[in-house]
Amino acid sequence: MSLPEPLRIHAEDTPNPLSNKFNVNRTLLHGAGRDFSNRQIAELSPLATDLFYIPGVNGVFIGPNFLTVSILPNNTWWAMRPLVEQTIESFIQRGEPAIRANAGDAGIVHESSPVRTFSEDELRIMRILEDEIRPAVAMDGGDISLVSYENKVVRVHLRGACHSCPSSTITLKMGIESRLKQSFPEIISVEAV
Repeated sequence: MSLPEPLRIHAEDTPNPLSNKFNVNRTLLHGAGRDFSNRQIAELSPLATDLFYIPGVNGVFIGPNFLTVSILPNNTWWAMRPLVEQTIESFIQRGEPAIRANAGDAGIVHESSPVRTFSEDELRIMRILEDEIRPAVAMDGGDISLVSYENKVVRVHLRGACHSCPSSTITLKMGIESRLKQSFPEIISVEAV
């Protein structure tokens, strides 16, 4: 019988100076990432709750095998990173689920109501976002989802490190908008909501 692989947590900077991505070699959740933007919402996640106990933490995004933690501007990562890593390690060693069973869809941003029918163009945009853009955004500790495509304007929701990143406008215009215009030349713009 082999022993489980030792826990590894690898912190990395993101383009957002107020957010760091913490990769873990464990599965934290299955399905869509969860965004916890305040302490009250975080109560539905024992992991996010633990992280919000650290003074200066003001956002937690939990992905399948990473977390993105955002801090208030008057803090520095050289002081915060060890506290965040220690909190993640302690949580994982307890063996609790990252999201409470009764959390339902808390922290998930829904692109639409369940009864909405997507147009063919929206489905193609969603496929590009899912297959090409979301993996790149996740590498920087964020997530993206389609909100709408109306009047030749694509509206997306950015979470995690991308939510308040100073370079998110560049990412939207130079990256996402450029890629979507390759398939949809009629697109006027891509906007974050």
